[in-house]
Amino acid sequence: MKFQATHYHLDLLKDSERVSAFFEAINQYSSDTDLAYDLGCGSGLLSYFLSDKFDEIISLEMDSKSYHCAFRNLEKFNNIKVINEDASTYDFEGKADLIVCEMLDTALIDEEEVSVLNHARKFLKEDGQIIPKAIVNIAELVNMQRHYVHWDENAKYEILSKPVSYSKIILKDKINPNFEKDIEFKSDKDHTANGIKITTVTILNDDVVCGPTPMFNPPLLIPIDETEVKCNDLINVKLKYIMGQGIETIETKIL
Repeated sequence: MKFQATHYHLDLLKDSERVSAFFEAINQYSSDTDLAYDLGCGSGLLSYFLSDKFDEIISLEMDSKSYHCAFRNLEKFNNIKVINEDASTYDFEGKADLIVCEMLDTALIDEEEVSVLNHARKFLKEDGQIIPKAIVNIAELVNMQRHYVHWDENAKYEILSKPVSYSKIILKDKINPNFEKDIEFKSDKDHTANGIKITTVTILNDDVVCGPTPMFNPPLLIPIDETEVKCNDLINVKLKYIMGQGIETIETKIL
């Protein structure tokens, strides 16, 4: 099937690792169930994956250009309804067996996943599921060239510590968007530490895990106050941000 898409969603469609991971997770879901919600459906690809498993699929997309692409892509499917609405405020008529909410960004900082799911979760059956199921956030101490918050695409940096898993978020649970954590790093070498790198790993279900891909959760580089470290030094960094409110909310402090 050939999909119409905006330039951004065309790049998403070309990200074969991301597409394959969601296809596999959806394909493992049991067939012949009643109702699924696809929140932030974009071009409608994930709704298309859902189409032979559910009696009814409600697909929401707030962006008007993306909505029109999804509508045209899915108009021949009698069991899919595409709606041009904001998923963070929309009142659904029934409770779903499955919610698919792919709108992910690194550590959920620059994405609306939290507000959308905190609203939509009340329209999920008690035994219902969410894809993705969870995320795990990992941090590393780094020396980086650009002293501002940026993604790691074409950025130069040197990793100075082993990775530290600093949070796991279960998307079926209510999420507090105000995040704060003290993270302890152990330096692997003598160097100048001036940043941390955040990487998000996505657990789509119990069998499918997807790390960063070209269009999915690119690692984020965050500056800290410059400090000289020796091998085996312990460095404690307080990391704060508001999920869904953007990278401008990020704060760091060496303790």
